[in-house]
Amino acid sequence: MPASPPSRPPSSWNEPEGLAARGTIIVLAGRGEHGRVYERFGRRLAFDAYRVRALGDPTADPSVPDQAAKLLADESLPGPKVLVGSDSGARYAAHLAAEQTPGIDALILAGLPTDPWESGSWETEVEARTACPTHQGRLTNDPEFRRGALDTTAGLPELRLGLVGVPVLALHGTDDKVSPLDQALSAYAGHPGVRTVTFNGGRHDVLNDALHRTAAAAVVLFLERLRLSPELPLIAEGLA
Repeated sequence: MPASPPSRPPSSWNEPEGLAARGTIIVLAGRGEHGRVYERFGRRLAFDAYRVRALGDPTADPSVPDQAAKLLADESLPGPKVLVGSDSGARYAAHLAAEQTPGIDALILAGLPTDPWESGSWETEVEARTACPTHQGRLTNDPEFRRGALDTTAGLPELRLGLVGVPVLALHGTDDKVSPLDQALSAYAGHPGVRTVTFNGGRHDVLNDALHRTAAAAVVLFLERLRLSPELPLIAEGLA
């Protein structure tokens, strides 16, 4: 088994100077990724005055859950505090919530992994991950990105949504070949605290896919509703 990469401090994006932060977003990256992969997502949410901290892939760095718990406990970071998990990060975010880790106000789960998937080649993997040519290029040219990491679900924590007592936003692409939509919907079925948003044509890396602006908009709307009330009242109706 290859050695785990050394832990690194979280990648950080802060609200613009002069604006009060509206909350803290803690991102848990997916298989093969690192926190800086979420730079575009982090910058966009920071522009809306959310403070963002992005951690690495918990399947490669076992310290990630502890890092997330420390950020949740950090009183210098403003609430509400929301865990955003992509791919394996989604399973670990749900695990932290099921374990009643203090400080979690909500979860956002993107591209929840289900059954094992085999890419066979980098071209197949990158096409399954994202339809965004910019993000495809970033992953292809990133020496720290681990190709082939999607090919195993071994060691992922059990999904125990019945023990999660905070609101959950689930984001999933309709064309996700890594984690097919019907399997993800089955995993979420029967949990009234989960609100599912699907993206037509969306692939596995929903937050970094061609529809990344729409995904970010769905996240911001969820966050703004969370700030109003834990019951997530509607603040806009009739939107297409």
